[in-house]
Amino acid sequence: MIKACQLENGGVVRFNGIPHIVESIQVQMPSARGAATLYKVRLRNLQSRNKVDKSFRGDDMLESAEVRRRPAQVLYEKDGRFEFMYMDDYNQFTLSREDIAVEAPFLAENMEGILALESEDKVLGLELPPVVELQITACDPPVRGTSASARTKPATLSTGHVVQIPEYLAPGERVRVDTQTGRFLGRA
Repeated sequence: MIKACQLENGGVVRFNGIPHIVESIQVQMPSARGAATLYKVRLRNLQSRNKVDKSFRGDDMLESAEVRRRPAQVLYEKDGRFEFMYMDDYNQFTLSREDIAVEAPFLAENMEGILALESEDKVLGLELPPVVELQITACDPPVRGTSASARTKPATLSTGHVVQIPEYLAPGERVRVDTQTGRFLGRA
């Protein structure tokens, strides 16, 4: 058991009997004397991938879930299924694109730094690094002399994800992308 005031981003708890990962926590301080501090928590169901927003008091108890984080690598994608390999024992596992719809736009072949969330010998989901490097595969040609301008253009990355990039970038360049927001962060 864990108190709501002890929750951390990335922690896993059981909510309604199902493992959920804590995505964000907002602390709301009381405005009146004697009122309880509220913790507004965004949870993501590790089975259905749905998000749940819930408020807890600091002393509310939640059941902690036993989840193991194991380093993994993306091997390849074929027919809407991703093949992964554990880095510690080289065993492989498969997840469908639907199961990891949130993470799929950021998964490239041979990508490392991914954590597989495992409970009772079953992979429940993935935890991505905060930033990934992907290659630009298609965008308008670069415009000369616009390095100081703030104008952007859409670009398709190697995974199919579309992101807004500065006008001076060209296909073939590698960029850094935030996995939480899906936004361009800079050149790699």
